[in-house]
Amino acid sequence: MKSLPFFYVLMCLVIFGASSFVNCKHALQMFQQNRYELYRYSKWLFDRKNWRFRNTLVFAVIVLLAGILLRRHGDILCLLITLAYAIYQIRKEQGRKYIKELVLTARVKRQIAVLSILLVLFFFACVQIFPVFLTGILSLAMPYLMIYPMAVLTAPMEEAIKKHYENEARSILGQMDRLLKIGITGSYGKTSTKNIINDIISDERYTLITPASYNTPMGITRTVREQLKPIHEVFVCEMGADKVSDITYLMDFVKPKYGVVTSIGPQHLATFGSLDRIIHEKMQEAELLPEDGVAFLNIDNEYIANYQLKNHCKVVTVGVHNENADYRAEDVEYSREGSSFTVKIDGRKHKFVCSLLGEHNVTNVLLGIAVAKEMGMDVKQIVKKVKGIRQVEHRLEMKKINGFTFIDDAFNSNPVGSHMALDVLSMMPGKRIIVTPGMIDLGTKQEEINREFGAYMKDRTDEVLLVGEKQTEPIRKGLEDSGFDPDRIRVFRDVREAFAYIYRNCSVKDTILLENDLPDAFNV
Repeated sequence: MKSLPFFYVLMCLVIFGASSFVNCKHALQMFQQNRYELYRYSKWLFDRKNWRFRNTLVFAVIVLLAGILLRRHGDILCLLITLAYAIYQIRKEQGRKYIKELVLTARVKRQIAVLSILLVLFFFACVQIFPVFLTGILSLAMPYLMIYPMAVLTAPMEEAIKKHYENEARSILGQMDRLLKIGITGSYGKTSTKNIINDIISDERYTLITPASYNTPMGITRTVREQLKPIHEVFVCEMGADKVSDITYLMDFVKPKYGVVTSIGPQHLATFGSLDRIIHEKMQEAELLPEDGVAFLNIDNEYIANYQLKNHCKVVTVGVHNENADYRAEDVEYSREGSSFTVKIDGRKHKFVCSLLGEHNVTNVLLGIAVAKEMGMDVKQIVKKVKGIRQVEHRLEMKKINGFTFIDDAFNSNPVGSHMALDVLSMMPGKRIIVTPGMIDLGTKQEEINREFGAYMKDRTDEVLLVGEKQTEPIRKGLEDSGFDPDRIRVFRDVREAFAYIYRNCSVKDTILLENDLPDAFNV
C-alpha cells in the first residue's frame, strides 16, 4: 500500500467528489429516461452524438497524455486542470435547463446510495494503485460507467420490490368481481382514446383511468394500489409495449373484458426488431380477451384490418374510410374549432361534434362511442358527452402562449400522427409554421420516415423550424427533395432558441405547430 501525500489525496477527493456530483446526476437522469434498461442506456451513452460523454473522455485522454509526458512534475498540474474542469462542469450544470429533470423516486434514492458506495470504494482503491493524477482523471467518466455495476447490484432488490407491489395490485383487481376492466393499446392514440372513453362514460359509471402515460406494469400497479377503490365500476387501463411480450404480460396482469386496439405502426421498431412483432404483440390485446369479452378495433389501420384474429370473442370495428366498419364516420368536416361527423347507429344516423382536431381523433372518438354503446349508454347521451370531450394535453391541443396560437402536438410524435398534424396545420389561416426535432425510436427506418415527414411538409406549412442540426438532417433532405424553399428552413440548437425566434419574428395571426418534444436522453 503506497503512502501518499495528504495534499494529493485531498485534492483527488475534492476533484472526485465535484465531478461525481455532476456526472452522477446526469448519468442517473439518462438511466431513468431510458427506463432503467442498460441496453437503452448503452445506446445513449455510446451514441456518436453524445457530445457530453464524448468530450469528457477526450478531455480525460488529453490530461492523461500530458501527465505521462510530464511524469511526476505534471502530477499537481494535471490535478489542478482536472479540478478546474470539474468546477466548470458544476457551474455549467447550474445554468443548464433540462426538458425532463431527474425524478427522485424511491428507486432513484436506492440507486444513489449504491452508486455512492461504489464510487467511494473505487476512489480509495484507485489512490492505492494508480498515479495520483490518474485518479482525478478517472473521476470524470467513472460515474457514467458505474451505472452498470449499480444496475446489476440493485436489480434483484428492485425485482423483489416490483413483484411485491404487483402481487398486491393483482390481489386488489382479483377481489373486484364487478369491476369492468377496459384495456387500451396501440402504437399511437392510446392516451387520447383513454381520455375520450373516460369523458364519455364517467357520468354514467364511476371510473378510474391510469393517469398520464402510466402504461407499464409499475405504473398500473401504482394506480391500482393507490387509487382503485371498491366504489369504482370501470377501470380504463392504458397498456404500453416497446418489446415482445409486454402486452401479453399486462393482459395476464389486468385481465380486461374489453380490449381496444387504436392503431399499429413502426413505433419502437428499434426494440421490437420488426413490424411483424409489433403487429402480433399489439393484437394480443384482442386475442387474449375472454370468450365473453369484446374487442374494439380500428380497421382503417391496414395491419389491424388484415390480421387474422385467433379469438372467438365479439369484435366491434370502427373506421372513417373502411365501409365495413360497424361504426363508420361519414360526412366528416374539420375546422379550427374541431370536427363534426355522422355515425349510423341502430339504423339511424346521428351527428357528432367535438373540439378535437385531426382525423385520427375522429377515429379515437369512434372507439369511445363504440365502447359506450356496448356498455349500454343511450345514443343521445353519447352525442351530448362527445360534444363535451376535452382536448388532450400535448396531443393536437389548440392553445394560446403569450398571445400566439399554437397547435401543441408535442407528445411522442409518430409517422401517422405527424402527417395528420400537418393536415390540420394546412387548414389554418395566416402563416403556418412547424417546430420539430423529428421522430425517434424508429430503428433502421428512422431516417427514411423523417425524410418522408420533411417531404410531406410541402404545401402544408410556410416555414420550418428544425430543432437539432444532426438529428433533423433527414427532414432537411425530404424538404429539399420536395422543392421546399430553403430560405424558409431554419435550424436551432434547442427548442428555447426556436421559441425566441418565434416571439421575435412571428405574428399573433400565425399558427405554430409543435410536433414532438424529445426528452434529454435523445437530445445528445
